[in-house]
Amino acid sequence: MKISKWVLALALALSAATTTKADDTFAYAVQISAVIQTSPPQITLDWEQDPFGAVSYTISKKTKTATSWGEPLVTLDGSITNWTDTNVAAGSNYEYQIYKVATLNYTGFGYIFAGIESPFTETRGTLVLVVATNSAPDLSNELARLQTDLAGDGWSVIRQDVSSNDTPESVRQDIMNYYWADPSDVDAVFLFGHVPILQSGYLNYDGHYTRAMPSDTYYAEMNDDWPTEKNPTNGPSYLPSDAALMVGRVDMFNMPGVGGAIPFPSEEELLRNYLDKDHAWRNHLIDVDPRALMGDRRGAEDGPLAMAASGYRIFEPCVGPGNTIQANIEDDAPPDQSWISMLSTGSWLWAFGDGGGEMNSISYLGTNMPYQLVLSTDIVNDNAQGVFVLLFGSFLGNWDGQDNIQRSVLATPTTGLACVMSGEPHWFLHHMALGETIGYGTRLTMNNSTLYQNMSNIFTRAVYIALMGDPTLRMEPLGPPNNVFATPGDGGVTLNWNSSSDSVLGYHVYRGASPAGPFTRLTGTWVPGNSYVDTNVTPNTYTYMVRAVTLQTNPSGSYYNLSEGEFATVTYNPSAGTINVAISMSPGDPPTLTWNSVNGVSYHVLGATNLTQPAWLNVSGSLSGTGSNTSWTDSGADPAASHYYRVASP
Repeated sequence: MKISKWVLALALALSAATTTKADDTFAYAVQISAVIQTSPPQITLDWEQDPFGAVSYTISKKTKTATSWGEPLVTLDGSITNWTDTNVAAGSNYEYQIYKVATLNYTGFGYIFAGIESPFTETRGTLVLVVATNSAPDLSNELARLQTDLAGDGWSVIRQDVSSNDTPESVRQDIMNYYWADPSDVDAVFLFGHVPILQSGYLNYDGHYTRAMPSDTYYAEMNDDWPTEKNPTNGPSYLPSDAALMVGRVDMFNMPGVGGAIPFPSEEELLRNYLDKDHAWRNHLIDVDPRALMGDRRGAEDGPLAMAASGYRIFEPCVGPGNTIQANIEDDAPPDQSWISMLSTGSWLWAFGDGGGEMNSISYLGTNMPYQLVLSTDIVNDNAQGVFVLLFGSFLGNWDGQDNIQRSVLATPTTGLACVMSGEPHWFLHHMALGETIGYGTRLTMNNSTLYQNMSNIFTRAVYIALMGDPTLRMEPLGPPNNVFATPGDGGVTLNWNSSSDSVLGYHVYRGASPAGPFTRLTGTWVPGNSYVDTNVTPNTYTYMVRAVTLQTNPSGSYYNLSEGEFATVTYNPSAGTINVAISMSPGDPPTLTWNSVNGVSYHVLGATNLTQPAWLNVSGSLSGTGSNTSWTDSGADPAASHYYRVASP
């Protein structure tokens, strides 16, 4: 393995990174968790004590979509580590900020999105799935499965196939066309394969040199404010207007695994493996420990930067106190205590790692000498088992380079699904604890300037902010029902299914015109059992979707969580069967016919005035069966004449 080519760049990178021991970076965050009570409703916020002493904690509160915190609720003495909010209601959620002033003249911020039985989200909007087909010519089955999974999580999907040789401008124009055709519903874009990459800006975020950066924010900003036509390689350095879309990328181009003991699989196989992992995660076929691994080797860097504060802030609301584990903080720690060793020998819901960086390595997180490097090849070949990973180091923002270490997280065999570079600027993903997608936090981070803060949060709105991974992923998947069967009968369509592998409250049933949706929920409350009869149907072809529902409780409170949907398509075309007709007529009243009917079947009454050579006419028009007795009155009948009737179904 050749290390020498990294030495010069790493020597520069390490000038900003500790080489002995990580500082207590957690002090620059407020690590918040919540305990809820339903009756009477209250949310108690708990936070970790500052080990060096705090002067005060100021708590603010807002709704999820509010753009300011308003006046603080309370300012507490620095010795206090909890506070209870009684101005809350079950079925709602609230966002809190805690601002800490410390005795050693530094500050810290913490955020949590907390709720009591927060309602589920069943319709998520429209996602534009942009597929570079030359990257994945033989993934039609896996991509079709992805689209089914997206529909099962409440997304409508528009697929747009492109070539890696297309211009970023043409790809963005396709996305903009879809967005502006329905701006209230189109909410996300998933870049799959080697979708063209725009280089933009003139930035030096890591102190090494100024350059244009890969900019997927370009595909999220829909106001056409990006002046690339005038200066395509050095466009804006910061978002010219807010990102309208969630955006994420899964791109395995130029990932051969150079220098590793085992070369990486082909680009197509890496993409196929990601889709397999994505499907397994969504359907709760992957189990990981609800804990986080912290590998902080840069430390606080004199306080203002404190890159790892991102991890500490995000982890506590997601995994709770005591579940963030620190990897090695000493240079001479045993190899099995290194960040990569711990990440590869256990499963982790979250992970953070920082050090001196290169595009395909980070110092002091691995075991390769010099500089105890962790390489992209280690991430893949050692099968690092973090699902959602945050990294920071010099050059990591250039994620389009060969064997990039951010994208290597997506190339792991079994677990890695998302990776971001957090620290310049800091990321804010705490909404995921209450069922939001990682794409939601990505867009929030792209658009953030001062609403969410660190002691120093530089390079906010920089164009290089990017999510490597599927933007629709959620943190706590629920096992869906399986083997959904739909059986048509004279009384309607009967659905049966097998239970979820998880403990659930019940199931909701939805109906649509096709597997792509959209779907309408049929059940007002969840069905506790494993069957449902849809009697409100007419002859047609339907797709049914069944989703499990549970009340998910975690360190941010509780929310109703829906599983992926499982589908069954059926054609309903019932027969009328034997029609038994009765007639009643009181003196002076017209005749009324009553007959047994089948729901969804059309009937009509034929009338004639003689039986010798009857001319049967449709006298009733079309009548819809009710599933019980249907009746019709011949209000135009002549009481002085004879009348003959037949009831028929086409």
